[in-house]
Amino acid sequence: MPRHIPGTLFLRNLVDRRSLLFQLVRRDFEQRFVGSAIGWIWAVIQPLVLLLSWTFAFKYVLKVSIPNYPFFLFAGMLPWLLFSETVQRSASSLIDQANLITKTVFPAEIVPVSVFLSSLVSHLLALALMIVAAGVWLNHISFFLFLLPVYLFVIGLLAVGIGWIVAALHVFLRDTAQVLGVILTFWFWFTPIFVTEQQFPERARFLLLANPLFYLVRSYRTLLLTGGMPDPRDLLIAGAWGIAAFLLGGLFFRQMKRGFADVL
Repeated sequence: MPRHIPGTLFLRNLVDRRSLLFQLVRRDFEQRFVGSAIGWIWAVIQPLVLLLSWTFAFKYVLKVSIPNYPFFLFAGMLPWLLFSETVQRSASSLIDQANLITKTVFPAEIVPVSVFLSSLVSHLLALALMIVAAGVWLNHISFFLFLLPVYLFVIGLLAVGIGWIVAALHVFLRDTAQVLGVILTFWFWFTPIFVTEQQFPERARFLLLANPLFYLVRSYRTLLLTGGMPDPRDLLIAGAWGIAAFLLGGLFFRQMKRGFADVL
């Protein structure tokens, strides 16, 4: 029998169910701002509030001396927020969609994908704001911005792969979301968002090398702040992490989903 390339069935399901995926993304994005007076604008306000508060704390209180620190901070925040929001919201996503999963023939694996795509909309709004601000205040827009979709794709592979794992675990172990919150808190502080990698404690720098978000944050900053091309090795390393997470997450989810209907 011919052997199938891993992931081809999943990609075929995505294409065949693209209208369902679009409906899930739209409903998720709308529900996040339902009843709000200004709607999707909160997707831009929320990261800006984080930016202002962190800038005040680190630049003016702790006296971190990094040129153009608000831009440095915002460029580092962007990939982390997309990744962490996707993973954190994926944990409870299957519980939220329990009616669809148990009562219809429903491809449960597309739920974390829809969470990522919904989070991506907010990310693109903040990213556009960052690009415009860099063009106005830093007087440059990088020629290499066309590479951004590649990095977004890598973040998607990593976030969806881990999202599948935590979503499947949360169906059976309802403490998963709380444990995940603790893990993401540590992960956040071991990613050089507030400081440069050179300012990171020397004894802990080995953790950076094992952190895929380190390479993505560094690449974002190069693209958005310097106008140069990121180190291709960063993309290769982050891409390897992303592919590994996507494949392992997909295999884990496929094994666990057999029992979803009984538990949900």
